[in-house]
Amino acid sequence: MLQGSIVALITPMAANGDVEWAALESLIEWHIESGTHGIVPMGTTGESATLDTDEHLQVIKRTIDVVNGRVPVIAGTGSNSTAEAIHQTQEAQTAGADACLLVTPYYNKPTQAGLIAHYEAIAAASDVPLVLYNVPPRTATDMLAETVATLAANPKIIGIKEACGDATRVGEIRKLVADDFIILSGEDAQTLEMLDLGAVGAISVTANVCPREMSQFLSLYLSGDHQAAADMDATLQPIHEILFVEPNPTPSKWALHAMGKIGPGIRLPLLPLTAAHHDEVSARLRAIGAL
Repeated sequence: MLQGSIVALITPMAANGDVEWAALESLIEWHIESGTHGIVPMGTTGESATLDTDEHLQVIKRTIDVVNGRVPVIAGTGSNSTAEAIHQTQEAQTAGADACLLVTPYYNKPTQAGLIAHYEAIAAASDVPLVLYNVPPRTATDMLAETVATLAANPKIIGIKEACGDATRVGEIRKLVADDFIILSGEDAQTLEMLDLGAVGAISVTANVCPREMSQFLSLYLSGDHQAAADMDATLQPIHEILFVEPNPTPSKWALHAMGKIGPGIRLPLLPLTAAHHDEVSARLRAIGAL
């Protein structure tokens, strides 16, 4: 169900920080037209940390409504509170999400046993397929391959977005789980290496600004044309790099605003992209035809 280029969708905002609902709908249509294979509302890139619970669920529900079954919607419903993660997951399930993406609890720094208990509690309280999300640079908690394998035995837990920073982790996980367990790259720059090790797609930041190119890259690889995919990956690497010149989603939101897709808004404590980076981001977007 989940493979290819899955966009970690930004949440468009006006200058005052209000969610731009019309722009959100336009972005979703653009992604579907561009061949994006799936959409993740309210992940890290969607600024889930600074939207309140009502806004968070509104973005998920609006995304599901607009997509209307055309591609999978994997709702970001993770929290460092297990009770809050359960609530958001249940709400997303009711709204019709195809799956839910659940980041490891941030700040709390649970043990591996604590991680297992957290995800098992969410699985017990819901029926929607669950995708784990490991991103220790942001959460201070690294979910080890053995922990993933333990959780993968639960039929409701169908995959993982892996963003630990070490692509070889994909190979470690793949050796320990069933063939149908879904592994998705959470690091755009490492996606090609992760595909070689057993991933079947990416939850991508770059897909926000280059949806057609990311879709083509993943489609080429999954169809077996690995050389053409590698050539396209080389073209995309400068974009992967520049979109993390400041904390995500700062560069992506600035780029989309420059492309005329969204307003300029981003919520504190993040700030708009520093002016010193504007020319370089613009130049790289122009080089790939995105601007």
